[in-house]
Amino acid sequence: MAQGEFTAEERAAMKDRAKEARAARGGKKGYDENDLLAKIAEMADEDREIAEAVHAAVKAGAPELTSTLWYGMPAYAKDGKILCFFQSAAKFDSRYATFGFSDEANIDQGPMWPTSWALTELTPAEEKKIVALVKKAVR
Repeated sequence: MAQGEFTAEERAAMKDRAKEARAARGGKKGYDENDLLAKIAEMADEDREIAEAVHAAVKAGAPELTSTLWYGMPAYAKDGKILCFFQSAAKFDSRYATFGFSDEANIDQGPMWPTSWALTELTPAEEKKIVALVKKAVR
């Protein structure tokens, strides 16, 4: 691939985002929890299991967040702004899934902090960490 060209996965993500923006402009309130759950259901088994656990952890930590899609990924918003998201390993042909936060999240820890985490499985300990991070992020 030449420098400056997008991969097929990146082009697909941009198309997903454009579709999301058109839906919002077209009067649709946006994507909701049913859309998010349908996107999770489409995932390969490993990604789906992790995504379902992440979804449960996010909802436990901040039930007030709105479920939506962002670049075709499950995401959670506060006041219409994306706060955190799940990216399946298959999304960009990665060796791990990712749980991340946007700059809207209140997760600051001094002059430098992590904004995303690699996930290869989700144990109860990691689920508790996600719940705690999401609770902090919405403050």
